[in-house]
Amino acid sequence: MAVSLADSAAALPSRIGVVGGGQLAWMLAGAARELNIAVNVQTPSTDDPAARLAARLIQADLRDVEATRRLAVGCAAITFENEWVDLVALEALQLEGIRFLPSLQALEPLVNKRRQRELLERLHVPAPPWLPLEALIPASAPSPDSAADPVVSTPPAPAAPQLPEGWSFPVMAKAATGGYDGKATLLLREAIDLEALVESVDPADWIVEAFVAFSCELSQLVCRDQQGNVRCYPLVETHQHRRVCEWVLAPAAVPHAVEAFARNVATSLLTAIDYVGVLSIEFFYGPAGLQVNEIAPRTHNSGHVTIEAARTSQFAQQARIAAGLPMGPVDLKVPGALMVNLLGYESSTDSYDPQRRALAELPAASVHWYGKTTATPGRKLGHVTLLLQGGTAEERRREAMQRLAQVRRTWPLPPA
Repeated sequence: MAVSLADSAAALPSRIGVVGGGQLAWMLAGAARELNIAVNVQTPSTDDPAARLAARLIQADLRDVEATRRLAVGCAAITFENEWVDLVALEALQLEGIRFLPSLQALEPLVNKRRQRELLERLHVPAPPWLPLEALIPASAPSPDSAADPVVSTPPAPAAPQLPEGWSFPVMAKAATGGYDGKATLLLREAIDLEALVESVDPADWIVEAFVAFSCELSQLVCRDQQGNVRCYPLVETHQHRRVCEWVLAPAAVPHAVEAFARNVATSLLTAIDYVGVLSIEFFYGPAGLQVNEIAPRTHNSGHVTIEAARTSQFAQQARIAAGLPMGPVDLKVPGALMVNLLGYESSTDSYDPQRRALAELPAASVHWYGKTTATPGRKLGHVTLLLQGGTAEERRREAMQRLAQVRRTWPLPPA
């Protein structure tokens, strides 16, 4: 008797699949192995970090639907390392009984920044004012010649894009899809920057947001299981270098009301779209209160600190949820922790063994090296987590900045 993919998946709940083979998939596979959960990986290159931990490797482009069909054989569910997936093409697999967690329907409003903003508006969640870039382009005015003589076919003169009434420069421009680590995100300081952007991109694929004067950036990691239970990790503070995450401090030193509001937003969002899995919400926090910056429907850089600092890491949690296991506890098991990204500061094929050894010798430090074969400025090559002992938020922050300085003596930031 033939066995369908859905039957096969149900028979083997200790195997999951992941589309993507980068460092997030690598850490997911490592956490799953400790839970006796095998992980199939779909990724283009055998050199990708997760390839070396894959129980079964499907070497293919991430948008290769036939490859995803092969990936799913024997898996309880398929999850994703990033949001660059063809949801429409994957619907055929879902109809065959292949289970995606999060579901394709839950991902649909999250994989596009414009749809994210529309979702937040529907849910009345605070976020910076925004507009589609195309909305800033006035209708072209007819040329003087064509207005005087309708026979003349002079094309309309293009109108310069302009901000709506009440807006002022600077503003942020973001590609609706494909941007990460500061890519496809631009600060427009004046009208000439806006004009240059409109001339160089498809305005239908970009949005513009009001610039937010914030005191700090925060991230809320949240998870929801297949039964609808929601758990929120402690809120963390994040710091960016050239729009790439530089370090994360856990827990964030903010009032309890801010923590509660972030948890309420996260719980409401996941419940509203029936999202199953791990998700991160990035917030601005400042004079205007808490505002959603972006939503990442997956495990997230700001959650790496949970590997050493929380009772259940974000990667173990995602593996548990995908395999149908109960979620683990999300509270911190240490007073605090600092996670520092090891960003490439040069173009090189060096393995950086001396630097990695020096970082590992720092007190209460854990180094995670992703095994990428080339370094370029700003590329995430690994991270180091340093456990903190301070009893108060002020003590932990002072300790964190001292530990950050120790890391920087071994591993400098990429040049500006």
